[in-house]
Amino acid sequence: MPYRIGIDVGGTNTDAVILDDQLTPIAKIKTPTTADVTTGIYQAMSLVLNQTTLDRSQIKYAMLGTTHATNAVVERKRLNQVAVIRIGLPATSAIKPLTGWPEDLKNAIGNMQYLIHGGHEFDGREIASLDEEAIRSIAQKVKGKATSIAVISVFSPVSNEHELRTAEILREELGEIPISLSHEIGSMGLLERENATVLNAALVDVAKTTAQGFIEALAREGIQAKVYFGQNDGTLMAVEYAVRYPILTIACGPTNSIRGASFLAKTRNALVVDVGGTTTDVGVLVNGFPRESSMAVEIGGVRTNFRMPDLISIGLGGGSVIRLTESEVTIGPDSVGYRITEEARVFGGNTLTTSDIVTALGKAQIGDPQKVRDLDRKQLEPVYAQMIALAEDVIDRMKTSAEPMPVILVGGGSVLLPDELRGASEVLKPEHLEVANAIGSAIAQVSGQIERIFSIDEYGREGALNLAKEMAVQEAIKAGANPETIEIVEVDDVPLAYLPGNATKIRIKAAGDLAL
Repeated sequence: MPYRIGIDVGGTNTDAVILDDQLTPIAKIKTPTTADVTTGIYQAMSLVLNQTTLDRSQIKYAMLGTTHATNAVVERKRLNQVAVIRIGLPATSAIKPLTGWPEDLKNAIGNMQYLIHGGHEFDGREIASLDEEAIRSIAQKVKGKATSIAVISVFSPVSNEHELRTAEILREELGEIPISLSHEIGSMGLLERENATVLNAALVDVAKTTAQGFIEALAREGIQAKVYFGQNDGTLMAVEYAVRYPILTIACGPTNSIRGASFLAKTRNALVVDVGGTTTDVGVLVNGFPRESSMAVEIGGVRTNFRMPDLISIGLGGGSVIRLTESEVTIGPDSVGYRITEEARVFGGNTLTTSDIVTALGKAQIGDPQKVRDLDRKQLEPVYAQMIALAEDVIDRMKTSAEPMPVILVGGGSVLLPDELRGASEVLKPEHLEVANAIGSAIAQVSGQIERIFSIDEYGREGALNLAKEMAVQEAIKAGANPETIEIVEVDDVPLAYLPGNATKIRIKAAGDLAL
């Protein structure tokens, strides 16, 4: 098995690792995340490569877990100009596309919305025939203005026919323009699926630029490797797939940590507590993969319904600011972040942080303990107890039963927490825990997932499941998996009593090793 390099961008640090052909870390580095993200990635790559004399031609895979997409939405920068086409008239006109979106985000993507006749009922019948002339007319209107298009048809997870035909017509009129189709991105609910699809369309150029920059940086270091991006289900996707579905990179950092924790601790079912510089993220490992959230998720003020990891984040990290007054103690949620080496007391700064507390109490050694010798231990003990209580509370909220379960501690800030926690049957602190996220990115498999409604009357239950499995396997192959190694890792089958035809919603995930 060839060598591989994994890089993961966090809010405070960018981590990089090199794994040998046995997936053993041979070099690792943490470097502060930069404001533009990209510079930090290049620095981490250069530093980790300089730690080893490895012949760089041996590195055949490069994996990147990045916050580029999240940052672009939050900052409203570098987004595509998106034409939104909703297929559903004469129905669906009561709530316009982008309703509830923040005004500045609507303006950032061009605020171009069109409703046309077409779409399907929940049982697959046409609401109206597709208005092909309207599509050609819209194409002429947006020519030269839109740089990406989002197409959303009513009940397209039941029938994707109108979305596919719309994409065909748009390509005839406009040539090769990025088109995001909602049946490939979100699940049933129209508005949330529409929102996810529009965000995906808005992020295409961000993904392209990030991918090109990463490939060029590798080439500068003499590495000719296959490049993969981290997805938010703890698996990878090839560059071409990432450029098509950039929204799937959102929240990939915490899932990389969960996968890395599973790999390092050799445990497939546990709670993972990832303590960074700014936040502590707690997720659940189920059969080696992150548990998925069943809730709609907000991204940059927009409600979406595409798959996301089930996580709780709290403002507790190595750089969290501590405020002590006579009446109360507050921990975070603000953090000095990547400025910790300048602002924390242990590094000669003037801001009291959680790192100063654990160092002053002798629980860990960060920076120079002499610089916090003047702190009153009696005053600090209750603060430390409060820090532990914050973590124990979130562990309790993530468990599905009262029974204690294993907890894996990872992340550079994991020194903040003790070897025993309430609600944990055991606390595991594996070797290389500080770069678990980069390791999770490097060892991840490639996956494909589908979520569709099938008619049991038409296919039979076994037939529907087999068809769904085959579709998921094809998605995994498209994302870059080796067909011979693909396994079905998740099956979810929910009968829908309110739909005719004995309908059932099937969600299936297939995962396999990287294609050589």
